[in-house]
Amino acid sequence: MNRRDFLRSACSSALALGMGARWARASESKPNIILIISDDAGYSDFGFNGGQQIPTPHLDRLAGEGVVCTQGYVTASVCCPSRMGLMTGRYQQRFGAECNCPAIATPGFTKSDLGMEPGERTMGDDLRRAGYKTMMIGKWHLGEPEQYHPLERGFDEFYGFLGGSRSYWPIKSPGVGAAMMHNRQRLNEEQQITYTTDNLTDAALDFIERHKDQPFFVYLSYNAVHTPMHAKEEDIEQCADISPQRRRIYAAMARSMDENVARVTKALRDGGLEDNTLVVFINDNGGATNNASINRPLRGHKGTYWEGGIRVPFTVKWPGRLPAGRKYHNPVSTLDLLPTFLAAAGGDHRGKALDGVNLLPFLRGQKKEPPHEYLFWRLWRAAAVRAGRWKLIRVAADPLQEKRELLLPLMLFDLEKDPGETENLAEKRPEKAKELLNALEQWEKGLAQPRWYDGTAWKHWADVQVENHRM
Repeated sequence: MNRRDFLRSACSSALALGMGARWARASESKPNIILIISDDAGYSDFGFNGGQQIPTPHLDRLAGEGVVCTQGYVTASVCCPSRMGLMTGRYQQRFGAECNCPAIATPGFTKSDLGMEPGERTMGDDLRRAGYKTMMIGKWHLGEPEQYHPLERGFDEFYGFLGGSRSYWPIKSPGVGAAMMHNRQRLNEEQQITYTTDNLTDAALDFIERHKDQPFFVYLSYNAVHTPMHAKEEDIEQCADISPQRRRIYAAMARSMDENVARVTKALRDGGLEDNTLVVFINDNGGATNNASINRPLRGHKGTYWEGGIRVPFTVKWPGRLPAGRKYHNPVSTLDLLPTFLAAAGGDHRGKALDGVNLLPFLRGQKKEPPHEYLFWRLWRAAAVRAGRWKLIRVAADPLQEKRELLLPLMLFDLEKDPGETENLAEKRPEKAKELLNALEQWEKGLAQPRWYDGTAWKHWADVQVENHRM
């Protein structure tokens, strides 16, 4: 080794040791943790993901100060099961939470089973045990009966609604799922609700102010930009050059969310909390497109297992502990957030085995290998598996059938060469298709029976699933 190479190697080693020491010192204090989630947003509707039509300057700044995971995935292509995987760090199919819209129980279950299995530990449970004050804000969608209430699932406080969607404006007499609540008390919406995106942020800022002197965890779950398409007039006026009208309203809703994220980050800066706060921003599933969201260049949308249904905006910021302005290109999952938060907090998980991994050493560049050998998905008839550059989609009879006959030919894609999933390579690469299919079937042996169908129109949606996955 010549002198130049020796010095370069020595400097690199010293830098790595210095960074490791700095991160080790930083980990001695528990960081605050804020998880912000948007609803049904398009993959390419954010500047940090390449979007150019809708300005999202504050989210772009957040992403630029952290790590953008360009291949960040959720565990399901629809809201409810995706959030259950996120909240537990476990594939939700392991406890029967496979479908969306818990309304009709499958054979052997009852209405009391329509929610996230009470035996599963949550982010709230684990972080509260680690010494955190915890608050769930916004859309819950993990069960409406009392045993599934956020205050029963690890959260000290709750401000939001229990169901899957609601008006952004006050509702005079809302149903159970749509009612805005503080803890278990319904709000007088005509007096206390103005525009939910603003109101949810107000609740977050109040909680942060009250707990700024102790570690806190805020799960800030916006219902933006889920339907109904409700936007404030001032935001619509700022998006006047965007058309058609539905896209303009969507852009206005996204603008409002971006401005409200800015309110949160400003409060952290003003309160001297920014450097000791880990902030994550994700979306709950692929863009729905019925709300005028855009997932291009990805194929598909919410409800499908094309990339546009499961790959989402995903960025992680932790000043001084994670590099700023970096893009991370290996596949990661929302399953990884719980173990990542616990590693940052110095906590542990005493529930059932987690499927996610601690992302910190991967995002720091300390581990070079991909975090996952395989990632899996299944929603009733549609299932998928990813391994490295390869992805397989299988559409088969529903999981309550004894024999899972194929309803469509197997589909295999090389995502490095074909991110738009346009060329099915299953016949050209049968050995790779078989390898991924075997891995998927092996994973399925550890799953539970689905506890509910996909809403009251589940037969219709089962047929739609097949049609949505035709090449």
